[in-house]
Amino acid sequence: MRQRNKPWAKDMLAENPQYVIASPESNKGKWREYFGNDHPIHIEIGTGKGRFITGMAKQNPEINYIGIELAESVIVSALELIIEEELPNVKLMNINAEDLRDIFAKNETNRVYLNFSDPWPKKRHAKRRLTYKNFLSLYEDILPEKGEIHFKTDNQGLFEYSLTSFSEYGMLLTYVSLDLHKSEYEGNIMTEYEEKFSKKGSRIFRCEVQYR
Repeated sequence: MRQRNKPWAKDMLAENPQYVIASPESNKGKWREYFGNDHPIHIEIGTGKGRFITGMAKQNPEINYIGIELAESVIVSALELIIEEELPNVKLMNINAEDLRDIFAKNETNRVYLNFSDPWPKKRHAKRRLTYKNFLSLYEDILPEKGEIHFKTDNQGLFEYSLTSFSEYGMLLTYVSLDLHKSEYEGNIMTEYEEKFSKKGSRIFRCEVQYR
């Protein structure tokens, strides 16, 4: 989906260093020091307009959250929401997820969230999917032993591909739902896409996986 250009976005991101981390690589190995506590750090890759991560931060004040989004015109909406909610335990990074190894050391994050990632449906684009083996290796390098990935999508093809990818990588599936909104799962925070798709009758697929 093409995003509307917001020429003022870059300036707004720069004007809010209390929420937007301008040089995240300088915190590698020092993220607990950056947050000023020893709380777990959960990251969302592709944070979009921020509804999920702000909801999680409000629900879990004892956890630090970092939202990662490449598009300035999108992440600025998340920033507006965080400013409105005045949440001290959520920060944003306007970066490419491929650079995570330059930003986090091993054991510095505790969980990765992937919500409604681009499915890249063409076979030749499989390497771009955030559940492709190269990305799974990347997450493993910044998570602790038995670190977790929580994954949600409305795209059945991507979900099936991801379950296979997780399994082939040797990960443990600890939770799988083929229709999240009709399951007994509690505490779900909907993303903007999730609400849109579910209103149209689309099933929401969700799983939790763990590195061995």
